[in-house]
Amino acid sequence: MTFSRLSCLLMAALCSAPSWADSVVTVYSADGLHDGNNSWYQNQFNAFTKQTGIKVQYVESGSGAIVERLAKERTNPQADVLVTVPPFIQRAATSNLLAKFTPDAAPHIPNSTPYYSPLVNNYLTFIYNEKLLKTPPKNWNALLDNRFKNKLQYSTPGQAGDGTAVMLQVFHSFGSKEAGFDYLGKLQANNVGPSASTGKLTALVNKGELYVANGDLQMNLSQMARNPNVKIFWPEDKQGERSTLVLPYVIGLVQNGPETENGKKLINFLLDKQSQNRVSELSWGIPVRTDITPTDEQYRTVMKTIDGVKSWQPDWNEVAISLSDDISRWQQVTESE
Repeated sequence: MTFSRLSCLLMAALCSAPSWADSVVTVYSADGLHDGNNSWYQNQFNAFTKQTGIKVQYVESGSGAIVERLAKERTNPQADVLVTVPPFIQRAATSNLLAKFTPDAAPHIPNSTPYYSPLVNNYLTFIYNEKLLKTPPKNWNALLDNRFKNKLQYSTPGQAGDGTAVMLQVFHSFGSKEAGFDYLGKLQANNVGPSASTGKLTALVNKGELYVANGDLQMNLSQMARNPNVKIFWPEDKQGERSTLVLPYVIGLVQNGPETENGKKLINFLLDKQSQNRVSELSWGIPVRTDITPTDEQYRTVMKTIDGVKSWQPDWNEVAISLSDDISRWQQVTESE
């Protein structure tokens, strides 16, 4: 073979080879799954890049804020994949921010739709400083006690998914929106004020700057190793029942994203059996696939933690429709205090 022919063959091979260095997929995500060292996100993004050569660009914000950012970029989308929680994923879908895409794993995932699919199962929680309080507040009325003045904070409904979940949980526990808003108006006397991020509250509880805050099960369990004074609780309602809102992370393909095919590949990767099997081990989450039951110690801890707590979920489509009015009402009853 002549040198010139060999050179031509090498040039042809280089031109036809995939340009992995330039191949990317951009994820806009609510916080939680990227917490800590070797989190599920970190681990799986690295595995995805190793397998496909596609680099993952990650952008994180609050559950509502990340959808607002996507909406602002509607005419020039910068993301390929969106991960957030209800009802913001429903808002993204009805706002035509998501494209139709059915993941390969959809038959094994309850509540999967043509526009989005649950990614990691999760639940609303509350946290308290065990060192200072010894025992958690027993019920909702206990949180109205004067000792919690400026020592209690929950993330802002409408901005944070966990904060929106607090509002919905209060509606559920008190039996109606009217009774729920009445309670939230009273609770405002103790509330420090707005917070767009739920994750930041954990460190404040651990240090004792707050006694009580809200959170979610996956995030709080992953944070507790670094925040040893923090413990999880759920307040009882008038019937003495503890309940929690099902609040999954949900994933969808962005409409007209710059790298749509790469987005599809990442969604399928995160929902396959191998990836889902490591959700609890790496990030204390619960897999969404019905054909998976993890055996790791973290999964057993998650199941033990929620034992005896009744889970429930609203009609998220209805929640999405009424959310703007509910947030306006929440602002009215909390600003009056």
